[in-house]
Amino acid sequence: MRTEALTLFCWICLSALLIEVNCEQQEAIPEENLLVFTVATKETDGFRRFMSSAKVFNYNIKVLGRGEKWRGGTYMSPPAGGQKVRLLKSALEKVEKEDQVILFIDSYDVIFSSGPKELLKKFQQAKHRVVFSAETLIWPDRHLEDKYPYFTEGKRFLGSGGFIGYASNLKKLVADWSGKDADSDQLFYTKVYINPEKRIQINITLDNKCRIFQNLNGAIDEVVLKFEDGRVRARNVAFDTLPVIVHGNGPTKLHLNYLGNYIPRVWTFETGCTVCDEDQRPLTGVKEADYPLVLIGIFIQQPTPFVTVFFERLLNLKYPKDRLKLFIYNHEPHHEKHVKSFLEVHGSEYRAVKVVGPEEELDTAQSRNLGADVCRQDVDCEYYFSVDVEVVLKNPNTLTILIEQNKPIIAPLIGRPGKLWSNFWGALSADGYYARSEDYVDIVQGRRVGVWNVPYITSLYLIKGSVLKTELSEKDLFNSANLDADMAFCHTVRNQGVFMYITNRHQFGRILSTENYQTSHLHNDLWQIFENPMDWEERYIHENYSRIMKDNLIETPCPDVYWFPIMTDVGCNHLVEEMENFGQWSGGSNSDTRIQGGYENVPTIDIHMNQINYEKEWHQFLLEYIAPITEKMYPGYYTKAQFDLAFVVRYKPDEQPFLRPHHDASTFTINIALNQVGPDYQGGGCRFLRYDCSIQAPRKGWALMHPGRLTHYHEGLPTTGGTRYIAVSFVDP
Repeated sequence: MRTEALTLFCWICLSALLIEVNCEQQEAIPEENLLVFTVATKETDGFRRFMSSAKVFNYNIKVLGRGEKWRGGTYMSPPAGGQKVRLLKSALEKVEKEDQVILFIDSYDVIFSSGPKELLKKFQQAKHRVVFSAETLIWPDRHLEDKYPYFTEGKRFLGSGGFIGYASNLKKLVADWSGKDADSDQLFYTKVYINPEKRIQINITLDNKCRIFQNLNGAIDEVVLKFEDGRVRARNVAFDTLPVIVHGNGPTKLHLNYLGNYIPRVWTFETGCTVCDEDQRPLTGVKEADYPLVLIGIFIQQPTPFVTVFFERLLNLKYPKDRLKLFIYNHEPHHEKHVKSFLEVHGSEYRAVKVVGPEEELDTAQSRNLGADVCRQDVDCEYYFSVDVEVVLKNPNTLTILIEQNKPIIAPLIGRPGKLWSNFWGALSADGYYARSEDYVDIVQGRRVGVWNVPYITSLYLIKGSVLKTELSEKDLFNSANLDADMAFCHTVRNQGVFMYITNRHQFGRILSTENYQTSHLHNDLWQIFENPMDWEERYIHENYSRIMKDNLIETPCPDVYWFPIMTDVGCNHLVEEMENFGQWSGGSNSDTRIQGGYENVPTIDIHMNQINYEKEWHQFLLEYIAPITEKMYPGYYTKAQFDLAFVVRYKPDEQPFLRPHHDASTFTINIALNQVGPDYQGGGCRFLRYDCSIQAPRKGWALMHPGRLTHYHEGLPTTGGTRYIAVSFVDP
């Protein structure tokens, strides 16, 4: 008896071993045996991304439900999705091959990160006929938790957004479905799975270590990007697995968008952006008359520097003006003169212009809703280009570049020089505000270049008119009880499943700081040397200033007297006009209460910089732009550009035509010609007596720099006609 029992036991062990060997040696499932079913009642941006990732790996996709109205709810609504079960059940009835492997997967929030071969191999390794995705969180009925089978490790709960199995088994899975489209597919599949008899009969298991399916809900911290050999995958660090499919289920759509900027080969370190030139709308070769009609919405919400320059750049956009319409909303009375001046000269060049002024008293959301609706109501409006007036649009091809990129909504990356601030967010916090994505700094600083799907954009963006008229047809696009206008807009866009992109493939410009901008002066931009130094320089520093150092563009008209370009015509004009607007010119007498001691030995008719509260800005100008020239031309001398006196002098034949010989109370003096001999005045100039050397035709915007004491005794030559202005600084007294 013992011998028979031992023999039987040996046969059982041998049979088990043979079965295990046979399973390990089973043939791989041919890739042509795989068919992917997905449901998409309309083509969203998420669906197009899904199909693009499927195309990379040559998946055979069959889309169910095209043209149907979706009745299955959303992830934000109560449990639904029954429509997907109905469509799958119907599709399976047409599958004749019982050994056909079916992958059923969502599409709007899914990306493939690997191909059919790996998928089928991992399916076989699961050793079950049906494999569902698994989740950390139970949904929709947490009361069913105790009925779930336990695993020693891994995720316990079923996810209905992805499963794979043989057609014969999937037919059994959905055989009992008789629910409504709005019923819960998740609950239906859960009840099948937690029923031990059905689970065994259909042979169902869960992909509990995310070898096939990665559901992101409740698992974002488990997933990182893995860059390898020109491709990118999601890696689950909790189980050290590389999922084939990534699913942004529940409230994880934005994180999927982030991953989708890379997976599977969208952007890699080896190739950069691989899809940026796909599906473009090229305008090269298109006749100007056939260019898309664009409505440019311009928004002036607050006092802003360099508004005149903004309109100059708008005018320089390389786009046919006959294909541009303007909507200008100006909330600020201070800027009415700037808008009026621009339109008086150039308004007729555009196809149409609509202006809404401060008298309408619209808030930010109302004005932006109005601008969007102007495009919405115009059957010819193909694009809406929203631009805040604080945007410095340096690239004249910006509009063309954005249109050619052919995205539903796209913004060009702009930032602030030297700072990480930009017009997009790479991620959102749990409460919907700013959070920094892993790649934010690299994108802002240009170390990663491409077109990026992001959750928030502001200040400057292009929207397709067709999107405004369909998905974003809501009139209160920018309204929210709790969010500002831009956040409300982006929130609505995200909820509609429309993707927003930022591109940093080109240099586009920057955005101004509006902090501390005062409107109490005639030319307030003169005071922006601290807040917006780059814009100040472009506006007021001579275009050839950089050549002083680079090309030695400096002249020596007299011994130790240096002559170089420093200020633009605009800078000269603004300084003169500011002084004349202030109007409190000195009387030209020796008695002068503005200076220490109250006595001026060699008086001029002038206005001091501190009288117009400009001494700090003028000192910064001297430090940034004069001091380097001083140190170049007077080797061994270093200056901090301190001064007691800096002023604008006015010479007129009937007022003060000249200045008698004198020394200056300075180590060196800067004398900038603020207007032009000939058109503005006659005569004038400067003579250095020791060298009998004169500069009689000072160039507007050029500076004379010379020692103030001992060697350079000098006089101001008579102005015989017109009015001459110079800006004088006694540096290092």
